[in-house]
Amino acid sequence: MPYIKQPQQIEQTSFDIIRDIIARERPEFHFSDPWQEKIILRAIHTSADFDWLDILHFSADAPAGIASALAAGCTLYTDTTMALSGINKHELTRLGCRFHCFIGDELVAAQARRQGITRSMAAVDRAVGEPGKSLFVFGNAPTALFRLLEHQAAGTGARPEAVIGVPVGFVGAAESKQALAESGLTCIAALGRKGGSNIAAAIVNAILYQLREA
Repeated sequence: MPYIKQPQQIEQTSFDIIRDIIARERPEFHFSDPWQEKIILRAIHTSADFDWLDILHFSADAPAGIASALAAGCTLYTDTTMALSGINKHELTRLGCRFHCFIGDELVAAQARRQGITRSMAAVDRAVGEPGKSLFVFGNAPTALFRLLEHQAAGTGARPEAVIGVPVGFVGAAESKQALAESGLTCIAALGRKGGSNIAAAIVNAILYQLREA
C-alpha cells in the first residue's frame, strides 16, 4: 500500500488537509492574524481536534508578546517534563533561551511534602524566585497555574512576560484557565476542560517556527 514517508511532506499534507476542512466546514471562520493561524493550526495538527478554533483564548497581542520574550532570550518554565520534552530545544537554544522544569527537583519535592501541596505548586514557588524574564507554560497541572496567579495577586515574584495555560482535566482545569484569561496577564489559555502538555508544546513550537521563518 503506498503511503507518504517523507516527514516534511507528511506535515505539509496534514496542514493542507486541515485548511481544506476549515474552509469546507467552517467557511465563516477567519483567523485574526498569522500568529493566531499558526498556533491554532498546530494545535489542531497535534490533536486532530477542530474545537481549537473556538476554545483557544488570546489576550491582546499575546502571540507577539510571547515571540518578543522568546526572541529576547527569556527563561521558559514548564509544569511537566512532558511539556518540556515536546518543545523544540534547538530553537530555544538558538534564541538564547533557558528552560527548566523543577517538578523533579529534590528540594521542590521536600517543600511539597512539608507544606502539603502539589509538587507543581512548589515548582512554581521556586520558579517565581528566579531572576530574569520568564515565560510559564502549563499543560497538565491546574494547581501550578492557580499558584502562579496567587503569586501575581500577592505581588510575590516578578510578573512573567506571558503565560501559556492549557492544563487538561476535570478538577480545577477549566477554572484555572478562566482565571488566567481574566487576570490581565499576557496569555494564551484553553477555555474549558481540554488541553494537555502536547498542546502546550505545540503552541510554543508554533511561535518558535514562526520566529525562525521571519
